Amino acid sequence: MRSFSHGTISWVAFILASLMGLNVQAADLLAGAAEVDITPPAGYRMSGYFSERLSTGIKDPLLAKALVLRQGDVQAAIVCCDLIGVPRSIALGAREKASEKTRIPAANIAIAATHSHTGPLYYGAMRNFFHERAVAQHGSDPAEKTDYPTFLIEKLVEAIARAQAALQPARLEHGVAEERTLSFNRRFHMKDGSVRFNPGQLNPDIIRPAGPIDPDVGIVNFTRIGDEKAKASSSAKRDAKGADKADDGRTIASLTVFALHLDTLGGTLYSGDYPAVLSQRLQERLGKGHISLFGAGTCGDINHIDVSTKGRRKTEEIGQRLAETVIGHLPKLKETKPSLAVKRGTVDALLQKFTPEQIQRAKDRMPLIGTRELSFLEQVEANKITDVERIRRELGADKLPLEVQAIRLSADAAVVTLPGEVFVELGLAIKRASPFRTTLVIELANDNPAYIPTKKAFAEGSYETVNSRVVPGSGEEMAEAAIRLLRHLSADGGQ
Repeated sequence: MRSFSHGTISWVAFILASLMGLNVQAADLLAGAAEVDITPPAGYRMSGYFSERLSTGIKDPLLAKALVLRQGDVQAAIVCCDLIGVPRSIALGAREKASEKTRIPAANIAIAATHSHTGPLYYGAMRNFFHERAVAQHGSDPAEKTDYPTFLIEKLVEAIARAQAALQPARLEHGVAEERTLSFNRRFHMKDGSVRFNPGQLNPDIIRPAGPIDPDVGIVNFTRIGDEKAKASSSAKRDAKGADKADDGRTIASLTVFALHLDTLGGTLYSGDYPAVLSQRLQERLGKGHISLFGAGTCGDINHIDVSTKGRRKTEEIGQRLAETVIGHLPKLKETKPSLAVKRGTVDALLQKFTPEQIQRAKDRMPLIGTRELSFLEQVEANKITDVERIRRELGADKLPLEVQAIRLSADAAVVTLPGEVFVELGLAIKRASPFRTTLVIELANDNPAYIPTKKAFAEGSYETVNSRVVPGSGEEMAEAAIRLLRHLSADGGQ
């Protein structure tokens, strides 16, 4: 595989821009966005839970949305997919092929998953077990009539290439709104001294949450340059009429980042969960051409369940309220001079180790996943051990490379991407230490090695720590790496 390179000029994008008659200067920011359908056929296995379930149809299509940015000879791409995760093998393959096609350095491409629990189960130990069992029983796997991993890589490359072809001069606006009514830390200190995840609503044994939430709604918005009259008219209309009228199509794309687990639907219909509702509402306000990318903030321990009540936040409610928050904050966004740059680093996290007896027991227990013969945490542990051994075989090593990216948009704004389901405290630590006024932290990028808790959470125990593949301290190392990259980018300039 070709090594990552930096600073490659996208001559394709430059020629396209020239043909469009744009007066592109070296300091101009170009932005382009595109979306492609990545929905598997009905009947494919679905991800998200410790049981086998087959899809029966589509509530809303699963999409991969790409944003490509270019300034001078620097290019970067962010892709957000309606998937539970994107494993390292898929991410590396898609980034390499996209780089060959677009000349965007593979190291400058981030492929993130929103963590939808209503998408396909297409990788990991549980998928492998169900697939192999089906082949043994039927001679082939009736649930996998399509090669979804290959299809997905092709579609990710297509999304990036289409976004690059749509490059046009753009303004960069950014800011952070606040939403405190939708998300809840799902880990709790209990009266018996334990820490439990999701202990049940109105449980009298709950003492207090074991951690915080992140109320930030990070927003980066890209608007077209060229029609100053339309911009003034659009701003006046927005101020006068609020969020009930569609904009004039001046926007290109927005990136919204919020820390809340995507597990609000369930069922057997494909869906992008609440980000799909957010996207629909933003299009109603900003025009059908607007592309809404959603990045999952660090929400490994955050969900939508309020244990102090019997209710829980619904998909439509969450998407609607986030859209209202974003739209209401658009006039407050700060326009900033772009200064695009990308840095990356890798933390070599040690994989957890198990005895031969533990590995054999986990293998023996895999057929019992989804049954009542094992407790929930025993099922989680069996799958985790089996998956860690799969990862170890694929890597041929005991260390898992956790790739961290930092993308400087301007002297005031940056985006960080992290692999895995990251605990909220780690994302908050990155933002507190960041030298940038606006820092968006996106998890589940370029790999999904399951949960990455804090050292404190590992000591407390419960589901997320049982389901983690890496040793304690890996998350803190990853956060420190992100902070170093941000400080390097800030020190390098951006004025």
